[in-house]
Amino acid sequence: MAGRLTIHPMHKIILKAGREKSLKRRHPWVFSGAVDRLQGSPGAGETVAVQSRDGEFLAWAGYSPDSQIVARAWSFREADTIDAGFFRRRIGESVAARPVFPGADAWRLVHGESDGLPGLVVDRYSETLVAQITTAGAEFWREAIADALIAVTGVKNILERSDVDVRELEGLPSKVGVLRGEVKDEPVVIEENGVHLSVDLWRGHKTGFYLDQRDNRALTRQVTREYSHGADVLNCFCYTGGMSVAALAGGAKSVLSIDSSGPALAIAADNVKQNGLAADRAEWMEADVFQALRQLRDRGRQFDLIVLDPPKFAPTAHHAEKATRAYKDINLLGFKLLRPGGHLMTYSCSGGISADLFQKVVAGAALDAGVDAQILRRLGPGVDHPVSVHFPEGDYLKGLLLRRG
Repeated sequence: MAGRLTIHPMHKIILKAGREKSLKRRHPWVFSGAVDRLQGSPGAGETVAVQSRDGEFLAWAGYSPDSQIVARAWSFREADTIDAGFFRRRIGESVAARPVFPGADAWRLVHGESDGLPGLVVDRYSETLVAQITTAGAEFWREAIADALIAVTGVKNILERSDVDVRELEGLPSKVGVLRGEVKDEPVVIEENGVHLSVDLWRGHKTGFYLDQRDNRALTRQVTREYSHGADVLNCFCYTGGMSVAALAGGAKSVLSIDSSGPALAIAADNVKQNGLAADRAEWMEADVFQALRQLRDRGRQFDLIVLDPPKFAPTAHHAEKATRAYKDINLLGFKLLRPGGHLMTYSCSGGISADLFQKVVAGAALDAGVDAQILRRLGPGVDHPVSVHFPEGDYLKGLLLRRG
């Protein structure tokens, strides 16, 4: 079995002079341009020793010959052995670091590089795990990883959702299917913040749902409660309605939810129904959000709370310029639709957009809209989505809770 092979001692990546600095700072990526030479002939995903030009050991890493990121570090300790036992220990540490989430049965267990496991994301949805494997190194150890997940969590059902575009950059095909146990192709219902939400594990976004927004859905409910008269809420890019359900549970007078996916809106409407919330307070619009916002502006609609949670506009810094225009556009329209004293919850999940740049874009949108706004809170993912101080690229989700003057 590939994942149980002994590491060949002659598989080494020798870096160019001066290119060892990032690894010494424990950043886990080795780019192809930093490589002076490859010693041995490792296959895709096999473990290689990464050394400086003068022979100093830097890391054990998974080899990705088809990627610009030619290696990703598993460990910076020369004494470590990268084998099945290593993954069981590392996954055990990752799972043990997660706190208990009262009133929730879905959370992230493994968060890639920030948990020392590049290319591996694992989410728990009640009694099912969903694993996403995105690198050649994690693919090489997939069987050992599956064994470790069962041993550590006791959960026997694992679905693999390795159907993201980044796998193409690793020379890997898309994979969706049961990795262990039995996972039926039907929605599962999870509990979160006192509500129940249906999740399509097989076809839903990411691993099925946006678990990183759990705390922000709770905040949506909290902000909605501040309006004793009941708030008019607009939820854009609503997906399956997590924020919409939160707003209705918080006492919203009305919630208009917009998304381009009819099937997602159908699940959202069902989520409202299964939580016993008033369906007559929920309005669903299948539309392009940018066009819908302009139509609402032209009709003079106004809202007390607006949620803008768009998809990833800038996966890398290369796409940042185009993405900033899109973020400014929706936030400008958001401010124009917001009543004085109203709240805007706006997000970016683009790794290519820094928190500082995002704030500048939102500030520019407020200026162009002719309104004043205050930042009440900076928003991000929950504690089950940690960010390593050595891996700033992991800080992808950022948001702002603002109040219009």
